[in-house]
Amino acid sequence: MVQIGYTMMTEQAGPRDLVDHVVRAEGAGFDFSVTSDHYFPWLRSQGHSPYAWSVLGAAAQATSRIPLMTYVTCPSFRYHPAVVAQKAATMQLLSEGRFRLGLGSGENLNEHVVGGGWPSVDVRHEMLEEAVEIIRALFDGGHVNHHGTHYDVESARLWDLPDDPPPLGIAVSGEQSCSLAGRLGDLVIATEPEAELLQAFDRHGGTGKPRVGQLPVCYDPDRDTAVRRAHDQFRWFGGGWKVNSELPHPDSFAAATQYVTPDDVAASIPCGDDPEAFVEAVRPYAEAGFTEIALVQIGGESQPAYLDWSEKTLLPALREAFA
Repeated sequence: MVQIGYTMMTEQAGPRDLVDHVVRAEGAGFDFSVTSDHYFPWLRSQGHSPYAWSVLGAAAQATSRIPLMTYVTCPSFRYHPAVVAQKAATMQLLSEGRFRLGLGSGENLNEHVVGGGWPSVDVRHEMLEEAVEIIRALFDGGHVNHHGTHYDVESARLWDLPDDPPPLGIAVSGEQSCSLAGRLGDLVIATEPEAELLQAFDRHGGTGKPRVGQLPVCYDPDRDTAVRRAHDQFRWFGGGWKVNSELPHPDSFAAATQYVTPDDVAASIPCGDDPEAFVEAVRPYAEAGFTEIALVQIGGESQPAYLDWSEKTLLPALREAFA
C-alpha cells in the first residue's frame, strides 16, 4: 500500500496552528507527516515562516503515533552539520523513534540570509555530501574531529543520542543528487513523479529503500475558491526544482510567475472536493514507484476543513485506489 502523508507547511501557518494541524492529521488517520524548513515563504501571500525545529519539538510532544520528518533541511548554510546532527538526535528522542531527517542541498530563498553567497549546484552537492559524512559520524557516537573542504568540526560529540539514529532522506532532482542519495541515504525524497529519478536512485544503491514524494492539493467545497487560493499561494510550484532553488526572495517568485494563470495552476493541482481528481493526481507518483506521498493542502486557514474531509472522504478513496 502507498502511504499517504500530511505536510506541515511552515510557509502558510504559524507555529501553534501547525502543531494543532498535525494533531488533527494524526487523528484523521494520515500515515506520516513532513515539515518544511524555511526562512522565507515562497510568496508574500503565504505569510508565515516559523522555525521548523521548534514546531517539530512541540509536535513530538503533542502527538503519539504519526511519524515526523523534515522535508527538507539544508545542513550546509544556515545550519552547520554538527548542529543538525544534534537537533535530529534530540528529535528522535523526543518523538520516541518517529523522526526521519530529510536533507537537501538547499534553496537560495532560505540560505542567503547568512550572507555566505550561493555557489553552483556542483559545490552545493559537495557540501551536502560532506555534511552527511559529519552527521553520520556524530550519530555513531564518540568525539568527531573533521577538517574537510567545506567544514571543520572540533571534538564534537552528541551527549543525548538515541539507540537508533534517525534515518537520513536525501532530496533529488537529477543524476548527481540521485547518486548521492543512493550511496548515502536511507530513503529518497522528490517533488515530481519522475520514474527516472527513482531508477537512478536504484542504480546507485537505493534499491529497496523508501521513496517519498510530495503533491500540492487544494480542497474547498467551492472549486473556484480553491483555484483562486492555489493560484494566489502556489503558482510558484510549476517552476521546477532547478529554478526554484535559485531565486532569492518571495518577490523574485512573484515576478517569475506573473504570467501564470489560474487555469495553468488548476491544470497541475487538483482543486475542489471531487476525491477522484485527487486520486488521479496521486496516481503518477504511485505508478512511478513512490512508496509514500505527502499531500500539501494549500492555505493555512483551510486546514481544519481539509482534515475533516480527508478523514471522511479522501483517505478512504486513496486507500481503495492504491491498496
